[in-house]
Amino acid sequence: MFLPSSLYVAEGNIIGVNWGRQNVHRLIPSMVVDLLLQNNIRHLKLFSASDNVLKALSGGDIAITVTMPNENLRHVFSHDLAAYWLQEKVRKYRTQNVNIRYVHVGNEPFSKLSHETLFTNAVSSLRYIQEIIVRYGYENVTATTPHYTDVLKPGIKKPSEAEFRPDIMANMNNWDPEFAFIDNNSNFTIQDDNGLVYTNVFEFIYDSFLHAIKKAGAPDVELTVGQIGWPTNGYPGATSANAERFFKQLLPFVKSNKGTPLRPGISIEVYIHTLVDENLHKIKLGAFRRHWGVYNNNGQPKYKIDFTGQGRDIYPTSAKGVVLMPKRWCVYNGITDNQTFVQQMFDFACQEADCTPLAPGGSCHHLDFAQNVSYAFNRYFQNKGQCNNDKTSTCDFGGLGMVLLTDPSVGTCKFPIEILAAENAETKGLHSGGKGCEDGRHCFCLGF
Repeated sequence: MFLPSSLYVAEGNIIGVNWGRQNVHRLIPSMVVDLLLQNNIRHLKLFSASDNVLKALSGGDIAITVTMPNENLRHVFSHDLAAYWLQEKVRKYRTQNVNIRYVHVGNEPFSKLSHETLFTNAVSSLRYIQEIIVRYGYENVTATTPHYTDVLKPGIKKPSEAEFRPDIMANMNNWDPEFAFIDNNSNFTIQDDNGLVYTNVFEFIYDSFLHAIKKAGAPDVELTVGQIGWPTNGYPGATSANAERFFKQLLPFVKSNKGTPLRPGISIEVYIHTLVDENLHKIKLGAFRRHWGVYNNNGQPKYKIDFTGQGRDIYPTSAKGVVLMPKRWCVYNGITDNQTFVQQMFDFACQEADCTPLAPGGSCHHLDFAQNVSYAFNRYFQNKGQCNNDKTSTCDFGGLGMVLLTDPSVGTCKFPIEILAAENAETKGLHSGGKGCEDGRHCFCLGF
């Protein structure tokens, strides 16, 4: 994903990370800040800039990007409202030593792939925000609006053909999968009319945006790659091995000052998407969208990656202080008297929990029907804090579920245990199986 910005000030070759928090059980912000610092990550984009997250980032030297959600754009229709939003989301925290440097007004507001409706008010909201930044002297703060690649006209075969179109629509190119990697191992290349040769999709799309921006009358605008990543589950080819290979070549390329065929030697800024998997992410575009994370939900890395761009063959630092729930799982007991009811319980569990690894190409796509049901039951059970006592059971499923103390994982399909030291998405506080602990401790539902 590429980010055209009219007010962007280039800082050299930067590798940042996005942090989305659409999870049932969330890592505590202080743990994530420690994770960032341990891995020498100094640029962070927040999709959900909540109070506790921003306060956890106080005093650090991490440059923060905060995002105004698309749903909030309609509330910023004047300078006064823009000033209020900036006061509450930027200035208030900068006075607490939170290094907020960028404001993203909306997120892909003109993408028909990402949204059912377009958020055309992003243009006016951005203008109000930018003007207030200048008027009230927000030093070193830049505002822009990020866009998805479908803002380009569909079907382009060469970067020089690219231009922006109002009737945005999806574009699928029949390219060799190797073209996705910087270290393209195939003979597939694309030669533009100007003689420039493209051997990978990164340079192709980057230069396509440069051409489109020039045709729109703004040739000097800088680009930031606001989201770039490789999912590890939920789709054929979405594996940790491919993600590792992708970043192993991409990040040193970013740091190399090589630039692109159209702009040799240009400084490139990228934000890795994303830090941690998000098991509540919408899956309209595919099950893989919940598996962009470099880290699993428990703060353990999935593959080797050197965030500094030096290309070292290393695993990033794991999150410290994370505690797992007890080692117990909920599975299907095998009763087959009513297969329709079993299917209904499976569907119910997957409506609440993340069953995307069962998708074609996913790590659990090889399971049989009974194992599929067990996987769904367990994900639901973990989401609900393993509640299974005299008052409440989240492993009942109409008499079809039972609790195990031995790991039921099957081959590449891991039946996960949720984390204990986490926030809960439903309560926006600490998870407790329904009720919070009065003293602020983390609680969960105990008992068999």
